Amino acid sequence: MANVLAGGDGMMGQFPLEQWFFEMPVCTRWWMTAALSASVLVQCRIITPFQLFYSFRTVFYRSQYWRLITTFFYFGPLNLDLLYHIFFLQRYSRLLEESSGRSPAHFSWLLTFASTLLLCMAPMLSMAFLGTALSSTLIYIWSRKNPDTMLSFLGLVVFRAPYLPWVLLCFSLIMHGTVPKDEMCGIVVGHIWYFFNDVYPPLHGGHSPLDPPAWWLRLFERRPGPMEEPADDDGVPDQAGEHADTIGPEVAAQ
Repeated sequence: MANVLAGGDGMMGQFPLEQWFFEMPVCTRWWMTAALSASVLVQCRIITPFQLFYSFRTVFYRSQYWRLITTFFYFGPLNLDLLYHIFFLQRYSRLLEESSGRSPAHFSWLLTFASTLLLCMAPMLSMAFLGTALSSTLIYIWSRKNPDTMLSFLGLVVFRAPYLPWVLLCFSLIMHGTVPKDEMCGIVVGHIWYFFNDVYPPLHGGHSPLDPPAWWLRLFERRPGPMEEPADDDGVPDQAGEHADTIGPEVAAQ
């Protein structure tokens, strides 16, 4: 009983479910929370899906800018299909965020980049909700980063991780009887990120064009800036100051 009250490993006051929730990386944790909350609010008729979907005309002509974000939160009403999407969202988003060193800056930059591309593609393909597309993007990126991992789908099919997005796409096609445009867009965006983040840099001297910019890193990580050494009374820095000026950029780069 004490082990349960301690959250399983001595974390007093946390039950296993609460501990599992707070062990998730921050971006995955709040995305999953927002997705579940949106479905609950719709199910309770506090809000409607029409208040959440993305439409270029509605967003920019009626200034309803919240739809740029809420379109990624709603996965449908409370049913088994929602649980299916939530499972894949939290599993592969969590794995991908943990593999990035649990860095909110790097993973949030990936989410921002993918979301922006999907928002640009949505009007051309008449996609109103983009949560599944973004989730498919993360699944594709994870699958390409783990090419030797073996997976089993429903205990029937065993395959390597790079085939996972295509297996899920075929499953959606069978279940819904229509081509899943959102999952296909997610695969396209995921491949763009994977190519410029994993394939392109080794061929171009390590240059990665999709790395987060310095201002984005400072926004999330709050790194202190370099301190200037005081000068002597005659206005000439001493030897220690000259040495600090020399190594300063190298330390900052590290």
